[in-house]
Amino acid sequence: MSKSKNDIAWEKIFEKHKILDAIAAHGSVSIASSHINEFREARLMTKFDHRSQLPVLFDENKLSVLPTSRGGYEIGKFETFCDFIEEDIEITPINFPTFLESIDYKDITSEATAINCAFVAEILHDFTGEDKLFPTVSGRMSSLSFDFNINSASGLSKIKVENSQIEIDGGYEGDNSLNLIEAKNYISDDFLIRQLYYPFRLWNGKISKPVRPIFLTYSNGVFHLREYTFEDVNFYNSIKLVKHKKYAVQEGAINIESIQEILHNIKTVKEPELPFPQADSFERVVNLCELLKQKEFITKEDITLNYDFDARQTDYYSNAAKYLGLVDYNRNDGCFLTSNGQRIFSLSIIDRQLEFVKLILSHDAFKNTLNQYFEDGDIPSKDEIVEIMKQSKLYNIDSDSTYYRRASTVLSWINWIIDLAEE
Repeated sequence: MSKSKNDIAWEKIFEKHKILDAIAAHGSVSIASSHINEFREARLMTKFDHRSQLPVLFDENKLSVLPTSRGGYEIGKFETFCDFIEEDIEITPINFPTFLESIDYKDITSEATAINCAFVAEILHDFTGEDKLFPTVSGRMSSLSFDFNINSASGLSKIKVENSQIEIDGGYEGDNSLNLIEAKNYISDDFLIRQLYYPFRLWNGKISKPVRPIFLTYSNGVFHLREYTFEDVNFYNSIKLVKHKKYAVQEGAINIESIQEILHNIKTVKEPELPFPQADSFERVVNLCELLKQKEFITKEDITLNYDFDARQTDYYSNAAKYLGLVDYNRNDGCFLTSNGQRIFSLSIIDRQLEFVKLILSHDAFKNTLNQYFEDGDIPSKDEIVEIMKQSKLYNIDSDSTYYRRASTVLSWINWIIDLAEE
């Protein structure tokens, strides 16, 4: 796997400043942004919102980096990330104001738009329990001064922050609380606690009302909100999930009958001469396409650096989208939506989901697996799915182990289709 620009630059910094030796001796090491800028812009070199984005040297040595001032960072074996807890949560239907023309919940292309939609549809009001909310704080600001403890390989480490720059995506105050929103318009497995903790520490020290950190994720029509608390204000890793809800604009419903109608009427296509998908989360296939809709194209390296995909996942998910005819590549290894992809992502959310079902079921392995599900009333076993796949004339699969790995994708995509009706 080729190294990223960040990997190459960090290797040079580690060598010049003997970073690993300093950490071995002292537990952590301070580094100025000016020293990072000698090799690559510090802003790009230190933006790791997810574990998957860490440079190779950080990943191999269990390192993380935290900003401590406007021009300084601390590198050490810190536990800076928190995994999202996956729960089976029923989606709450909401109505979107029909008189609004300047904002479209079907075409959310930024975190700011996602927050605005959640506000005008009163998702934030419902989630926080506040009858009235007012937008009060957002944008970049100084953290002021505070210190905290953080888990590290050697036990607890103390970090002192002096006027580091923080950014708040949205702050909404009600009678009883200030709600600080961190928003993402892509799916991830984890998040950087600092994005909630630094704003929390700033405003918890400035106002008397409770400060409630909230993480909002928007993808494929679903607003996913999680509220956290810090049980010990001075302890970075005391974060705890306290509330978790999903919302979607009520547009109608997909039922089993509509899926069965597609299943019976769809014409299957000849298998493309492409790798059969190895991408177990269909939500992430959709989300990758949503990100591509926002830009003319994105290189695979940009996807890996800016979103929660490692290099291997970027290949798997972009190849899966290409297999379905949603994505293609240009000669510079850039991904872009095909004309059919553009068409599908201009549809309403419900119609878009049905188009995804058609694309999936136009391939024999998926169609025949779902057929067997309806015949038996139960999801086929992996062994049964592998037999179906072997009869589907898949491209360039030559071992049982590969069939079984790919069977996981068939199983998860079929479950995704079934779940559409259950939702």
